[in-house]
Amino acid sequence: MDAGSIAFGVAATALVLFMTPGLAFFYGGLVRAKSVISMMMMSFGSLGLIGVLWILYGYNMSAVDSPFAFAGNPFSDFGLAGLAAGETANTDFVGVAYGSTFAIITVALISGAIADRAKFGAWMLFAGVFATLGYFPIAAWVWGGGWIYSLGDMMGLPGVIDYAGGTAVHINAGAAALALAFVLGKRVGFAKGSHKPHNVPFVLLGAAILWFGWFGFNVGAEWLNEMGNAGLITINTIGATAAAVLAWLVVEKIKDGKPTAVGAASGAVSGLVAITPACANLTPGWALLLGVIAGAVCAIAIELKFKLGFDDSLDVVGIHLVGGLIGTLYLGFFATDTGLFLGGGIGQLIVQLIAALGAMVYAFIVAFVVGFAIEKTIGFRVKSEDELAGVDSIVHGEDAYAYEIEKV
Repeated sequence: MDAGSIAFGVAATALVLFMTPGLAFFYGGLVRAKSVISMMMMSFGSLGLIGVLWILYGYNMSAVDSPFAFAGNPFSDFGLAGLAAGETANTDFVGVAYGSTFAIITVALISGAIADRAKFGAWMLFAGVFATLGYFPIAAWVWGGGWIYSLGDMMGLPGVIDYAGGTAVHINAGAAALALAFVLGKRVGFAKGSHKPHNVPFVLLGAAILWFGWFGFNVGAEWLNEMGNAGLITINTIGATAAAVLAWLVVEKIKDGKPTAVGAASGAVSGLVAITPACANLTPGWALLLGVIAGAVCAIAIELKFKLGFDDSLDVVGIHLVGGLIGTLYLGFFATDTGLFLGGGIGQLIVQLIAALGAMVYAFIVAFVVGFAIEKTIGFRVKSEDELAGVDSIVHGEDAYAYEIEKV
């Protein structure tokens, strides 16, 4: 492989890695001032832990020899010593590093559902177990030769399309977030309008970093494909996201009377989520329509937690689960050549639906079982009095904002 392609692979890896600190700012701004460190630390904890686990055995688990295998053998090349001795180690390791960034941010995304009330140690235990049983196998199913990857061939239908992670990342994380929201229960005083973002500029900064990094997320894999779809993916990543911002703001204006900065940031993320699986298989016009649908529907979907009574603190379900489902299923209708309305039959929609439901149900069950086991043993949630006092000082012994009053 030429040096330019390798360099682009490294740059794309850095872009996606930067998304997790961006997520930390996005989530950190949305919570109370007394829990911003706790919120950001869950993202940075994921950076450290999942990065190590991916190198030790996660990469080995992310590919299978048979579509009927659960995951790859975690001990087949523990610590990647064998890969390091190979003739193609230079390019192979760029691919390994790129894959690690997807694993890291998938787990970090889940943390938004349990803001203000989770123990850091319990979160780290959950993150490691869920990555092992949740993300690594699903990555193998979607991209590593597993049942989702092979579903079309097994059914005599078009193959499942998930270019950059609608099922493996967003539906996976959103379903897990919903499970943890049930396990940990509602925050003290949970009600609409009771927990306002403490730092809106942080939210906008985080969303901007996410959008910036998303070009590595979506376009990054093209370093392996001679950049054949790089232009299409790039314009779709801009267009769908921009359209989602506008759609969210319009819905917000109609619903609440005022368009907000947090709404603009959330709309951007919803558009990014929806275009993730579809970025290489839509023409730009259909990508714009996808953005409009995702922005509008997700703006409404975030209200479901108040109607259904679960406390998904930072709307991981309303944005990532719903947005991931929209982007994945939209391909069944509008994927170039194979979509129902663009020359194909119903086959694309069938395989998209099966893949989405399979990933969603599995991720929910794994997250619920693991989270429940942690809660009933070492405890996952902090005490109510500690939640009210502020998770930052209780769990981390730090304050995000230290104000000193000078003595006269």
